[in-house]
This record gives sequence, C-alpha cells and structure tokens, in this order.
Amino acid sequence: MSPTSAPPRIFDSARRTARLARSTRRFGEADFLHRRAADNAVASLEVILRDFTGVVDLSAHPEPFAALLKDSIAADRVGPVRVVGDAASRAAPGSGPLAVADQSADLAVSLMSLHWANDLPGALSQIRRALKPDGLFLGTLLGAGTLKELRGVLTEAELESRDGAQARISPFADGFDGAALLQRAGFALPVADVDRVTVRYPDLFALIRDLRAMGETNVMAGVIRPLTRTIAARAAQLYAERHGEADGRIPATFEIVHLAGWAPHASQQKPLKRGSAKMRLADALGVREQTGEE
Repeated sequence: MSPTSAPPRIFDSARRTARLARSTRRFGEADFLHRRAADNAVASLEVILRDFTGVVDLSAHPEPFAALLKDSIAADRVGPVRVVGDAASRAAPGSGPLAVADQSADLAVSLMSLHWANDLPGALSQIRRALKPDGLFLGTLLGAGTLKELRGVLTEAELESRDGAQARISPFADGFDGAALLQRAGFALPVADVDRVTVRYPDLFALIRDLRAMGETNVMAGVIRPLTRTIAARAAQLYAERHGEADGRIPATFEIVHLAGWAPHASQQKPLKRGSAKMRLADALGVREQTGEE
C-alpha cells in the first residue's frame, strides 16, 4: 500500500450499527468490561485538578461512564457531556471528520469502541483535532490478546470441517503500540496501559451470549460464512479440552488498552534536548560505566 492510498476496509460499518442496535436490550447483563474501562477513565479525571467544560463522549455505550462520573468526586469539574457516539470507529477509511468542530472540546472520551476503527490512526487524529490546545483524550480499546482462546478453537474447528477457516475474531491492535499510536496522531504526553482480564464461563455458548449482549460479535467486511452446529459444537469441545479448568469452567481473556494523551500546548512539559544533560547516567546512578574494551 502506498503512503497516499486509503487504509483497508476491515470492518463493515452497517454490520457494526446493526450489532449495536441488537445489543441494546441486553447490554446491562454484560457491561462489565465497559464499566471497568469507565472506572479507569473516571479515576483519571479525579486526580486531574482542573475543569473540563466542553466534553464529548465518543463511546458506543456511554451509559457506564455517565453513571460512574455522576457519583465521582470529579462530577462538579466535568460536564455537561455531549454524547456523539462511536462515529470515529464506524467511519469508513478516508471519510469526513467527526461531528465535532475542530478545537471545540477540552475533554474527549472514547471507551471500548475504537478497536472497530478501519483507520485507527486516522480516528485518533480526528479526535486530537477536535480538542482545544491542552485538551485531554481518554480512551480504551480491546487489545491483541483479547479472546485468544476463542480465536484458536474456532479456527481449528472450522479447518476440520471446511477447506479453510475464516477470520472471526478481530485483528486487535497491540496494546504495547498504544503510546506510539497517540504520538503518531499528534498527541503530547501519551500514556498507554494494558489491563488483562480473565472471565470464566460455564461453556463457549455462555461466552458468545455475552459477546452478543456487548455488541462485540463479528463485523468483518465481506461475506461471512455462518458457523454450522457441527463446527460450533466442535469448537466448544476443543475449548473445554484445551483450556477447561478443574471445575469445568472455561477462561476467556480480554485485554483492555487504556489510552491518555493531550492536545499539544506551549505550557506542557517538554523533553530536554539531546546532549543537554549535566551529568553522566553512570555518575547519577553511582555505578561504574562498562565499555566494550574491558
């Protein structure tokens, strides 16, 4: 792909919208990951002693953040919150900007949505442009380790029954690239943290029910071949054999990547220029410097 060509279309935005619409009724039964992400975002705001008056929420499910913020010590310093929805994640590659004017918000929140973005660097750049100078972005997305057990057993079960296996678990971003993604999008002082959560289920089908309630099932672009009952049953058997625990339950790994970054501003701390140090690192640490000649 040339530097000027559009990013590939990995996800189908119409499918994503339909999955979210179907998940609304049961979302409260499986919102634990979203509450965990929202709790981290609210905790971050509680220790930042400043007011955020122009706030936009770009999350597909804004309810957990709103509920936790309402009961937070930061509630008086944040708001009102304008809910925009997950336009950044559903936008097609090369599409127009968010429904947020440039430099109009001093806080943007996007929780558990950006892993569906076809152009994640582009989506982050749009969010950064929506922020005023010294505005804050708080985001979370699912990382590469998410559903690693399910990915493996679905692939193996499908290969046993068909001439090939279709990708059914999203190609999530590597959490360790989070700070670099923010920096690439133009954020200052980028921070990324990876939170791994293991949830235990009675069987594969209970896990799938939760994924449907979250709106986190397959929305890959192109034709999706349905899983047959035979393939699903075989995947459940493999899951139990490979990952089952002593009590018969199966673990499902979720990797939540927490992101924080600021729109650049002249008042922010800057790194020292290279070569400007007044003391050698070895002297500061009180150790003997090793060279290749010894």
